[in-house]
Amino acid sequence: MRILYYDCFAGISGDMNLGAMIDLGVDPDFLRGELRKLNIEGFHLEVTKDIRRGISGTKATVVIENPDNEKHRHLRHVEELINQSSLSEKVKSTSIKIFDLIAEAEAKVHQISKQHVHFHEVGALDSIADIVGAAICLDSLKVDKVISSPIQLGGGMVKCAHGFMPVPAPATAEIVQKIPVRTGLVQHEATTPTGAAILVGTADEFSEKVDFPIHKIAYGIGQRDVSEVPNVLRVYLLESDKNQDYTTSEEAWMVECNIDDMNPEWYEPLMGLLFEAGASDVFLTPIIMKKSRPANIVSVLCQSKLLPEIKGIIFRNSTSIGMREYQVTKTVLDRHEKVIETELGKVRLKCSSFQGKEIHAKPESEDLKKLAAEHGLSLIEVERIINKNL
Repeated sequence: MRILYYDCFAGISGDMNLGAMIDLGVDPDFLRGELRKLNIEGFHLEVTKDIRRGISGTKATVVIENPDNEKHRHLRHVEELINQSSLSEKVKSTSIKIFDLIAEAEAKVHQISKQHVHFHEVGALDSIADIVGAAICLDSLKVDKVISSPIQLGGGMVKCAHGFMPVPAPATAEIVQKIPVRTGLVQHEATTPTGAAILVGTADEFSEKVDFPIHKIAYGIGQRDVSEVPNVLRVYLLESDKNQDYTTSEEAWMVECNIDDMNPEWYEPLMGLLFEAGASDVFLTPIIMKKSRPANIVSVLCQSKLLPEIKGIIFRNSTSIGMREYQVTKTVLDRHEKVIETELGKVRLKCSSFQGKEIHAKPESEDLKKLAAEHGLSLIEVERIINKNL
């Protein structure tokens, strides 16, 4: 198993992330070639070696060739730009996910629809290159998991398009509100909205633990060099023992409550909200309670950072007046996604491996439904055709 670990002791920005990925082994010419698939002009990527407080690494700078001619874009413009490119589907979906996080944060800060967010900063060419570049690099590294340390946000004030703002900037604060952070190490913006969104959009978990052997260490050099703290992003490439069973164990939380007085029609929307919030699993177990009342146990498996939101959803959308929670260890197979071409069209496969060998490959149900509707077939017929390609 290959794991990418972000050590954000001095924060993270989009260009620091690109520098770290290149320092870790991503070919800068490959990255430039993939960025050209966006079919936009007016920028180029400069890659140099640099040093901060005795730590050497790679500095990546997206150079805007004519800043006065930069276009301001809304979310739909950015999505169209990405979707119309020849980038891989995985890179497209990761890029759009990161942009959507920033749009949602900006929309909440300014009390507008996210489709009306004016990307005067994160929609500019440099941020498009930073975000799409992050997705390209992550896909290129072929890691099985991404873990991040708590993120250093910094302190003081930062100047942006709206004037001076406290650190973290309001959009950054919205993006990181459910993950572990630190503040005050430096009196400047250590983590930008773009850097925060890259982590939140790609990290599978946040932890200070590094349980696997370190295979490689790399550093992305930041543009600023004004404090005694080295302005660098450190990343580790971790690789597990080749003889292990290729499963992953991680800590998770189980939230449960017993309900005997709720309209059964309410369970489906409740489960939908819990899954939308990021729950790993939600299920019902029928039980008999006191006075022989039939009831259900609502069980929700989630990461620790989601506990407050999960409990809030249950209290607001059910008749529960109390719940229990306990920590569990979750062991899962190595998982990855791939896309195959079939006579009906493209289908995403959810794949699982054990001891380095793929043992499960299941078509994405939403893709099956889409193809069934497009071709006027039943799900049974579509699945039978897809299985011929497996």
